[in-house]
Amino acid sequence: MDYRVLYRKYRPTTFDDLVGQDHIKNILKNSIINNKIAHAYIFTGPRGTGKTSTAKIFSRTLNCINQNSGIPCGECNNCINFNTSPDVIEMDAASNNSVVDIREIVDNVAIAPTNSKYKIYIIDEVHMLSNQAWNALLKTLEEPPANVIFILATTEIQSVPITVLSRCQRFDFQRIDRSLIFDNLKKICDSENIKYDDASLTEISYLSEGCMRDALSILDQLSKVTDNISIDVLKSNFGTVTSEELDLLYTFIIKNDIDGLVLLLRKIKDTGIDIKVFLDKILDNFIDKAINMKKANISSAAFNQLKKIIESLNELYSKIGKNSNGYLLLELELITFINDEENQISNRDINQIISREIIGVDTKIDVNNMLNDNKNSQKYLISEEFIKVRINNTFVNCTKEFKVSFSEIWKDFINNLKSENIVDLLNIVSKAIPQVVSDKYVIFLTKSESIKILANSKLYELENKFLSNNGSDYKFVFISKNDWELFMKDYDKTKKYDILSEDEFIVSDANSVKLAEDVFGEEKVKID
Repeated sequence: MDYRVLYRKYRPTTFDDLVGQDHIKNILKNSIINNKIAHAYIFTGPRGTGKTSTAKIFSRTLNCINQNSGIPCGECNNCINFNTSPDVIEMDAASNNSVVDIREIVDNVAIAPTNSKYKIYIIDEVHMLSNQAWNALLKTLEEPPANVIFILATTEIQSVPITVLSRCQRFDFQRIDRSLIFDNLKKICDSENIKYDDASLTEISYLSEGCMRDALSILDQLSKVTDNISIDVLKSNFGTVTSEELDLLYTFIIKNDIDGLVLLLRKIKDTGIDIKVFLDKILDNFIDKAINMKKANISSAAFNQLKKIIESLNELYSKIGKNSNGYLLLELELITFINDEENQISNRDINQIISREIIGVDTKIDVNNMLNDNKNSQKYLISEEFIKVRINNTFVNCTKEFKVSFSEIWKDFINNLKSENIVDLLNIVSKAIPQVVSDKYVIFLTKSESIKILANSKLYELENKFLSNNGSDYKFVFISKNDWELFMKDYDKTKKYDILSEDEFIVSDANSVKLAEDVFGEEKVKID
């Protein structure tokens, strides 16, 4: 059997197969069920949204001998021979747009259907008809024979004469929701035994811009390149941008990193992604961030900055035309927010954005900068070596009993932070789980790299707050799940651990004293 491209192989044949356009499907099905059929319809909307497919499904159902509740049987002669039926006439107005072509239709409408209830004319790209052709069709369109139905389809409804529109029932097709495209791609991949990951199908649904035909065409092309569709395969064959890159883009803006921003934009441009698709993805991603900011009660300054960025990009989207150098305009638009005095946010705001995971993935955060942001509340010189020492010291005397006992105390600590409304610390501890506990040390696992960095940057503050609330003097260290997995690969259960000194990692200065005063009160602090 000859190979059939996916968008043809999986073209829907019933209303139930059609993806999206539920409002249109319901009206057309009910009109068939209730026998209230109009003589002329016009389907309008973007390409690939199901206009022609819907016209064919409607025609097949109307002429099915045994249709039931608006569903064709698929077994009668009219269903089986639908594609070759002389009673369903398809015409492409892009290449048959003259008055001669229309007069041929007008001359034949009076001829009764051969073996169907209706003779149906499907005219695609109908906006391409000439003025003379419209005039020739007008009278017939208004009063066709009782067994004749016209279905007109167009992507440019504004080019259709108002006199024609007034004679047709109009249905506006919308771009198909990305989640529906994703679900359909997934179903087809499973049917075709194409391996995939969810991220790649999500990206295809973005690239398709709400067009199912384009989505299937992209999937078809990729399936010829590989039997395992992934983001890397997608990026090497079609221009795209990942959520991680969008998070990184936002990070560069809020951290005023112009070099990182420009370099990333030019790297994304080199993938070949269409500027409007790229802008669409940025807007979707940034709007989600704005919603999450409100939910997480991030500072109004950070929200207002993001709102202005979104408004600015939305205006740019409407200005960019096919001939515009869109990437240069986008670059200019975004760098205006770098070091912009009117739209600046503080390091505290940035830490909130990271700790509350408004940035959904780790974004190569500069650890040193993060620690500098919190230097006034830090006593330890946080480094990889310091973390290794803390891990080592925790394993010296760790037991399951210590872990069980500490976990209960930790829950109380979290509740205390909630009652005292200490949001910064709460957003750290609520995303950290005690993994290994001894009588004096605790290793916590964090849900992300950014939480790990932020938690360790506030380590001394957390320890002192815990001591103040619970009267228990523990030393903490926070590591990510990835760090833990790497550690466990090299972990030697037979090794005897000894306590290592932390003196070289301790900073004795006024900042630590000031923190202790803030936590315990000046009258309780004694300096030896």
